[in-house]
Amino acid sequence: MKNKLVLSFGILPVLLLSACRSEYEKLRTSGDPSAMHQKAFEYYDKKDYIRAQGLLELALPSFRGKKEAEEMYYRYAYTYYYTRQYILASYHFNSFVQTFGGSPYKAEMAFMAAYCNYKLSPSFRLDQTYTLKAIDELQLFANTYPDSPRVKDCNQLIDEMRAKLERKAYEEGKLYFDLRNYQSAAHSFENLLRDFPETNNAENVRYMIMQASFLLAENSVVEKQGDRYQEALDQANEFLARFPSGTYAKEALQIKETALKKIKQLEQNVGYKSKSSRVGT
Repeated sequence: MKNKLVLSFGILPVLLLSACRSEYEKLRTSGDPSAMHQKAFEYYDKKDYIRAQGLLELALPSFRGKKEAEEMYYRYAYTYYYTRQYILASYHFNSFVQTFGGSPYKAEMAFMAAYCNYKLSPSFRLDQTYTLKAIDELQLFANTYPDSPRVKDCNQLIDEMRAKLERKAYEEGKLYFDLRNYQSAAHSFENLLRDFPETNNAENVRYMIMQASFLLAENSVVEKQGDRYQEALDQANEFLARFPSGTYAKEALQIKETALKKIKQLEQNVGYKSKSSRVGT
């Protein structure tokens, strides 16, 4: 008797689940868009987004051009967001904006389309296509809806993603430096300063440029050392002009002194001919 009771309680949840599934499947195959519409909203309100999505997808074509379509598509787009299908969510948010241009939801949908790309933005070590796309779309939103309370969020998200891009640029330059590819390292750090002129890491970046320039000269053939030591000297002077009391001021002075000595030695060397061009590797 006890075993039968246990068996009965074990079967009950399965039967209930089966009944629930059959109700959903019955609706899906009913061909009744009004019933699907109503039940989809019930599923949505209960946060059963997968079932809501399935029914809305079937029902929406029947409501095209009707007043119910706006709210239905609004929820349909969000089912993708809540199930973390951000690529499709962004697509449907954008589609909503284009389809329902006069909707009170329009600004919200435009923001969410951009925000989905923010959610897709990966670690700084990976490809940053979605990061760049999110920045562009969030900036477009801020320009299009300057009075929206979401503009503050846009600016914060943009700053966060720009910091990620800056870190990626720095780590790329550092990798070149660690691999002793000093010319590429210097170019990478110079690009960083150009792309992120507001960086809080300017002192360290300029130190890396100066150091890379000096080490490039040290490891160059004699014919190219004159121009490259001059570049290292220029970078040292630039650094000292900007950060005369900085953390690396002592190292900058040492590089400056060494570069000056090397340039003088090269000029005194009878076999050395100064070149005006600074091209080459």
